[in-house]
Parts: sequence; C-alpha cells; structure tokens
Amino acid sequence: MGAADTIISGILPEGGQRLDKALADATDLSRERVKALLGEGRVSLSGKVVSQASVKVTEGAVFEIRVPEAAPAEAVAQDIPLLVVYEDDALIVVDKPAGLVVHPAAGNADGTLVNALLHHCRGQLSGIGGVARPGIVHRIDKDTSGLLVVAKTDVAHEGLANQFADHSIVRAYKCVTAGSPVPVAGTVRGAIARSSHDRKKMALVEEGRGKHAVTHYKTLAALDGAALVECRLETGRTHQVRVHLASIGHPLLGDPVYGRTPSKLRPLVQRLGFHRQALHAAELGFIHPVSGERLHFTSSTPVDMRELIVELCAEGQDAKIMAMV
Repeated sequence: MGAADTIISGILPEGGQRLDKALADATDLSRERVKALLGEGRVSLSGKVVSQASVKVTEGAVFEIRVPEAAPAEAVAQDIPLLVVYEDDALIVVDKPAGLVVHPAAGNADGTLVNALLHHCRGQLSGIGGVARPGIVHRIDKDTSGLLVVAKTDVAHEGLANQFADHSIVRAYKCVTAGSPVPVAGTVRGAIARSSHDRKKMALVEEGRGKHAVTHYKTLAALDGAALVECRLETGRTHQVRVHLASIGHPLLGDPVYGRTPSKLRPLVQRLGFHRQALHAAELGFIHPVSGERLHFTSSTPVDMRELIVELCAEGQDAKIMAMV
C-alpha cells in the first residue's frame, strides 16, 4: 500500500449488518466507495483482509481501511469566476450563467463549470470514487442559467444522487414561451429519448423506449405573443422542459433546437440580441446529505431574460410581472 494512504480505523458498535453498510455508517465514506476499497484489498476486519461487501459483521469488530490519496482529475483547474450561493465542506451551490458548459466534453475541453470548480475547491475535494473532482449530480444546458448543486465528497455525492433518483429534489424553472399555454396550468407526461432523426436532439417517444418524464407547468403571466411560465420537475431528463413545452405547441423563445421564434417577435429578439432559450433554473431544494438539514435556494431571473420580459409586458403591466421574476 502507498505511503500516502490515509488510515481509517475503529470499532463497529453493532453486529448483524452487511460490512459495506457498517463501514459506511462508521466513516465518511459512501457504500460505493467502501465496495471499491474492499475490491482493492484495502479493508481489514479483526486483522484479516476482507473483500466481500455482504459479510455480516460482529459487534466490537475492529476495522481498518487504507484509503489511497485521491488521484488528480483529468480536467484542469481554471480561474473562472463563480457566483457561489452556498458552500460547506460537503457541497457547493452555484448560480450558473448562460453560456457556461457544465462538464468538459468533445468541443468543450475546458472553460467549463468543472474547470472552475477544480480551481475554486482546490484542496477541498476528498475524492469522488477516488478521484479529486467535483461530483456532478445534475446538469443544466449550456445556454440555460440558474442553480446547480455539486458534491465535494463521496458521501455527499451518493446522498444527493439518491435524492435525484427518488425525485425528492425540489426544482423549478422560469421560462418565456411562444404563445400562452392552454390550459394555463397542467402536467405534461411523456417519455424522452435521443431523437432517431437527429442525435443532437431529444424527442418524445412511446412509453417503454425512453425515460419517463413529468413536468408540471403554470402560467404566471400572459405577455404580448408570449407567456411567463413556471415549470416544476418531477423528473430531470435531458432538455425536459424544452421538449415538453414544445410538444404542447409552446416552445421556449430563443430555443434554436426545439422551436422557432414567432415572426412577430423576431425583430424584438434580434434587437435585444437574445440568442438562447429563455430558461432559468430559479429554485432548488434538497436535504443536506450530511447534516440532514433541509436547504432551499432561489435565484433571480438574469438581466437578459428580464429585459425580454419587460419588452413583452403590456403598458402598466411590467411592475406586477417583474415582481414574479
């Protein structure tokens, strides 16, 4: 084992549990990380190396775990400004501007939120799966703005991922649609999968082929040829809000993929230089995966969307509507 290993040791207070669960409860490691360390022969119980996660432990058993130093992330740290809404030792919540890609990928090798977080959180990342990287548990599109939570530890990553998986995370978006939805409030249900005609797009497909998706929408205000709409997500599929609203005939203004700006509004959109989907992740709530505290955050609509909304308001209507954003 390496000289840089961190040794975690202790006594298991009760028996009868699976080894992976008992060790996760007794340490700051996630069960998945414990399983990986068991597989690498880095765990001993009462002086003997063990590898099976399902072994039942006995009360008072002495354990030792040798945790290797977190490997450096492949992405490079870059000093990119971040708007931090909340941060502690386990996680960070940021308000992402439109135009910033979340994760490095083909065509975006750097200049991403991950690169920014590697710089901002340097020395604070205990390792996600053994790699010193921020734990991305959800994403928002490059040209969508708003709130995003990122894990800094393995335990936080697993806890947040579980909440996203069981749909207990609170997520609300504000958007501007082409035309006003009828009815003014409702629920869109429809499975989403990669389009068979254009691999860069998502599409509604028959249930069973894609991933089940549910969006609850509510019209906050009717605008001139458009509407200010709030969407609350039960699920979080790629492009979910964009695909679902387009499916009911009301795509987002500015969306270059799923809609076309109505001819009446094109001069306005061009004059404002508004060249992205009018979509903002305005609300985010979850249970802190370590403290158990319920956290809730809101984000004001960014300037470019506010300017668009003001221009679409009827005379005398703007003060009331802007109070909603």
